[in-house]
Amino acid sequence: MRILVINPNTTASMTRKIGATARAAALPSTQITAVNPSDGPVSIEGYYDEAMCLAGLLKTVRDNPEHDAIVIACFDDTGLDAVRCMTEAPVLGIGEAAFHAASFISNKFSVVTTLARSIPAIEHNLVKYGLSTRCARVRASEVAVLELEQPGSSACHRISAEIGRAVEEDKAEAIVLGCAGMTDLAASLAAEHGLPVIDGVTAAVALAEGMVRIGLKTSSKGGYAPPIDKSGSAVA
Repeated sequence: MRILVINPNTTASMTRKIGATARAAALPSTQITAVNPSDGPVSIEGYYDEAMCLAGLLKTVRDNPEHDAIVIACFDDTGLDAVRCMTEAPVLGIGEAAFHAASFISNKFSVVTTLARSIPAIEHNLVKYGLSTRCARVRASEVAVLELEQPGSSACHRISAEIGRAVEEDKAEAIVLGCAGMTDLAASLAAEHGLPVIDGVTAAVALAEGMVRIGLKTSSKGGYAPPIDKSGSAVA
């Protein structure tokens, strides 16, 4: 089985970290290819960055056609619907995968993300996926994405503090980490706080493997129909 894991930003150190987590979560027989676009924003923090990364993301999908499933490793699920139009392989976003995983194991979960500007997009996705009533709150740790790549930064401490507040104030039974750059923190934070802490990369890889094994493919009917070839269309 071949799973293509795409980090839609251009920060290679984050891609390496995401790839390591994906390989640790995957079955030994699964081949993980972790890539990022060569052009685009170095981090995705809000709607503008999402829009700026789309061209690079779609090109990366076109340049890597040999796969059985795709994981979009941006918590906003950037470009997820567009990529589903490009392939019959299952395409999973780490946000959607993490939300569903949390709903399987808890009554109420909270999301701890990076900056406050990311909260509206996450809340929008929770409504879109029908899971907003299962989420107690989306919280910002006010950690910039690139701080997660800086050795010695206080990012983990601030994320942990926000998890503590989520447990105390939201009565959260599980925590979803709201950034792919947090992927290496899940296990230690779960041990520290004594509750499930869900990393979307891990959840998406596991779900992708299961979908491939049972033969599920993306529907080509309706909204996920392949793109229309407009190369010969006349323009007035």
